Amino acid sequence: MIDLTIVPEGLESAVQRAKEKNIIIPTLKQQQNPGHIPAAVVSRLKKIGLWDIDPLNLFRITWHNEPVAQGGRFGDVNFIEFPTALTGVEARIVAIVGKWFPTGAHKVGAAFGCLVPRLVTGQFDPTTQKAVWPSTGNYCRGGAYDSTLLGCESIAILPEGMSRERFDWLASVSGEIIKTPGSESNVKEIFDKCWELRESGQDLTIFNQFDEFGNYLWHHEITGPAVLEVLERIMGPQDKFCGFMSATGSAGTIACGDFLKKQFPASKIVASEALQCPTLLRNGFGEHRIEGIGDKHVPWIHNVKNLDMVVAVDDEVPINLMRLFNEPAGKQYLANKGVSAQLLDMLDLLGISCIGNLVTAIKFARYYELGTNDIVMTVLTDSMEMYASRLIELNQERGEFADSDAAAVYGRHIEGLTIDNMEELTYYGRKRIHNLKYYTWVEQQGKTYEEIQRQWYDDDYWESIPTCAGQIDALIEEFNAKTGLLNAL
Repeated sequence: MIDLTIVPEGLESAVQRAKEKNIIIPTLKQQQNPGHIPAAVVSRLKKIGLWDIDPLNLFRITWHNEPVAQGGRFGDVNFIEFPTALTGVEARIVAIVGKWFPTGAHKVGAAFGCLVPRLVTGQFDPTTQKAVWPSTGNYCRGGAYDSTLLGCESIAILPEGMSRERFDWLASVSGEIIKTPGSESNVKEIFDKCWELRESGQDLTIFNQFDEFGNYLWHHEITGPAVLEVLERIMGPQDKFCGFMSATGSAGTIACGDFLKKQFPASKIVASEALQCPTLLRNGFGEHRIEGIGDKHVPWIHNVKNLDMVVAVDDEVPINLMRLFNEPAGKQYLANKGVSAQLLDMLDLLGISCIGNLVTAIKFARYYELGTNDIVMTVLTDSMEMYASRLIELNQERGEFADSDAAAVYGRHIEGLTIDNMEELTYYGRKRIHNLKYYTWVEQQGKTYEEIQRQWYDDDYWESIPTCAGQIDALIEEFNAKTGLLNAL
């Protein structure tokens, strides 16, 4: 599923471009464990900002960045543990933090996972081809960032209804921005634009996160071990890891669950989506306000056969909790409930979909009646840095967030969270969701009937993807050897 065929002409051009731009590519092993990064690289990072357009920031595509904006090194995986005073449940809910990636979101890793195999094989020639990044939010930001480092032209595609901050930042790095109709629910419109570009005669490569297995591989090999590292740090002898949950989105992040289930076979993988667009739960459709999670289809790279539960979250819950977590009246209310000042200062690390993940974890803990020795893991994909304008809009739309609003939101959307709109999947429940892939991917996007059958019936299909990691790292090392830049540091 990850084609590693060498194209000599393209590879030669890519190596030459890397020489011109001083690009050294990190291996997946180095992104998983920055202890393998050469000391000369680490030393130079002291003078580089986290968001700087500098090729050495490719080495910061890792969960191990020091949580500072300028000159950070590497350390332990950043995470937050949410106390009962905030969640209303006894279970330990823990989330790894995505803000401390270049671009402020972990999707830059997915973009790396899709781009680099094409680059080090010569299948993508950055000197002649445009890189196209279809997205519902952060992925195209990561792709545009990676493209800029390579000095290649990029086209970012995302729905016109996304937050202003995304477009403002994209304008500074992307060669072209295409706004498609709708919002985060309108993925088909993005795919339609990709077909239009393919048929335009332009020399381009479309890095579609929804069907690129480099996305799955990066999260399996990088995000999965990051979560495992946190678990190894926080688990006591009586503790139990119960499950990993994430909005499906492109189904990259949830591949982390496949990795974790190999370490903890009794753990569960939980997919979250908006109740206003319950595609997995009810074969449904609609629009919602949980930005960036994408829906109305099942991504090609989602290993649905390994999925244990689907949870639908009413979008009013994360929208209101965003206000509770960020408005002064909300923070004061939480402080009065016993939430520490340290955690209050960290609540801006949760963007809208991150809050949706937290809500999913709370519902999961309530469903299984989890206790103080049960651990639930999730991920914070970005932060409020991408959504400040939404708070302003909500104040204009609904009025200032007052003390009474804080009490009402906490009572309704935390204490009042229930176990409705959840499905514990059976074999045929999983197969129902998997079968939905047919209508998007076989009928519309050119995948084959034979492959969709393999995804369900051939266990080796999914197991073979992680085996590519070593081959890709070997190709990266050969690529760096051809440029000679690493040895010249």
